[in-house]
Amino acid sequence: MFAFKRLVDSDRKDIEIDIFESKKQLGAGMPYSPEGANFEHVTNVSDNEIPEIVTSIEEWVQTLPEETLSKFSIDKEKFNEFKVLPRLLFGQYLSAQFDLLLKKAETAGILTHVHYESRVEDIVDLPEVQKVEIEVAGKKNKQFDCVIVCTGHNWPKKHEGVVPGYFDSPYPPAKLKIKTNHPVAIKGSSLTAIDAIRTLARSNGSFEKKDGKVVFHSAPESPEFRLVMHSRNGMLPAVRFHLEEPLLSNESLLSQEEIEKNIAENGGFLSLDFIFDKDFKELFVDKDPEFYSFIKALSIEQFVEAMMGLREHTEAFQLFKAEYIEAEKSIKQKKSIYWKEMLAVLSFAMNYPAKYMSAEDMQRLQKVLMPLISIVIAFAPQSSCEELLALHDAGKLDIISVGEDSEAEPVSEGGVNYVYTDDKDIEQSVYYKTFVDCVGQPHLAFDAFPFKSLVEKKTISPARIKFKSAEKGSEALAEGNKKVTKEANGAYYLSLPGITITDNFEVVDNHGTVNNRIYMMAVPYIGGYNPDYSGLDFCEQASANIVESILEIEKGKLLETES
Repeated sequence: MFAFKRLVDSDRKDIEIDIFESKKQLGAGMPYSPEGANFEHVTNVSDNEIPEIVTSIEEWVQTLPEETLSKFSIDKEKFNEFKVLPRLLFGQYLSAQFDLLLKKAETAGILTHVHYESRVEDIVDLPEVQKVEIEVAGKKNKQFDCVIVCTGHNWPKKHEGVVPGYFDSPYPPAKLKIKTNHPVAIKGSSLTAIDAIRTLARSNGSFEKKDGKVVFHSAPESPEFRLVMHSRNGMLPAVRFHLEEPLLSNESLLSQEEIEKNIAENGGFLSLDFIFDKDFKELFVDKDPEFYSFIKALSIEQFVEAMMGLREHTEAFQLFKAEYIEAEKSIKQKKSIYWKEMLAVLSFAMNYPAKYMSAEDMQRLQKVLMPLISIVIAFAPQSSCEELLALHDAGKLDIISVGEDSEAEPVSEGGVNYVYTDDKDIEQSVYYKTFVDCVGQPHLAFDAFPFKSLVEKKTISPARIKFKSAEKGSEALAEGNKKVTKEANGAYYLSLPGITITDNFEVVDNHGTVNNRIYMMAVPYIGGYNPDYSGLDFCEQASANIVESILEIEKGKLLETES
């Protein structure tokens, strides 16, 4: 949708656009359609945090019929831009925005063809004619000058449907509308886990607001129902608070020139410490001098240890309750919890240039900084927090710290044996009849890439990143790290999930040749080079890079033809 918006707003009349959509609806995508949400699921963003499309949610809500408003319990008189809303309703909004964009395209004279229920089975690059061919199930192949792949989420099934009671993901959530009169194992503790919890709780009980507090009542037929989250660090996500600058952008961050200068001064690699200093620490100098004095001498490792220390030494739900109260105060006073907001800024700032880091820094980013970022910027909505606390108070929800080596071993008769080492260093193996994997969208490996012609013809290549120190690379290889390889020239590389792409999301082949006919914006396949690829902020920025690149290339072709 954002890529289409950019093209529509470009004022170019000489382009023709085809949109291939596997479903019957444009815009909603997986998270905001029945594929990813039920009525109980809410967004973790509000109107003021969403990049401009055509109309605001607040404006759109005023146009809705009473039937829709009552279905989602929306009072349009009380609705404002700071409210989160049901995800299915947000999906309707996005779909309505896409319709408005299609009308804008028609008014602008941009020829657009929308192909509904058209699943793209393969993409074939044709360098000899400078075209890309699209193969659609049951339809004639079509050729284009360039293609933007926006296939969205992908949840592969490994054991679901084979092992009873085993769910590889909680999506579509309708499948979790089941009676479970027994403990249920949840892998993960962030927003994906909350989605599963909200659905399973309603299938085995009900919530009620009593004296201003949400309470949970088990259904008579599910007295033994209980949910157990299994988390690597035993922590719950941070709670949504008031954001001072809700729309993330690159404007206040490092410029391209500053990034290139650092790469030149750092042996050809972008320094993670440099980004941490410039795009995080220095933002506090004026805004929060006291916090700056606390962190200015801290390394990334020391900062994470300080921030995680409080979380690790406080019982998870006790901390969750305290953060909920703190977040409520932040929203009421419209005052940000500034260090958490700046952590979101840092995550956004690191995303695009991450591909220029050394393998050593990428490992630090993955193992040290991202675990803290993923907890803090989850922004769990207040209503979700209230339900989690209600379930915990009712003795129906717990969280266990299981470490990185834990494993949910499928049992052929049904369920899993959850094997982990507990806080007392004792190995545990607990059987659960029902298991839901809620770790979120996995970064999919190169082998999982769906468009096989691009793989077979080596149009794309696996993402990887070089070690700055051959000694460090050699050590990692000697320690048995299967993601590390050594080249004939003595250089060591770390394999990353997904494929190699440029800053403009163009695919790159095995020889390092950039292909400006194919742009990859499908999140499961770019996670290696874009560690934090979630959110509409990402969509807006990525679409800008892509469309500017396409129009610049087409402009060049035109000038070449004229000369």
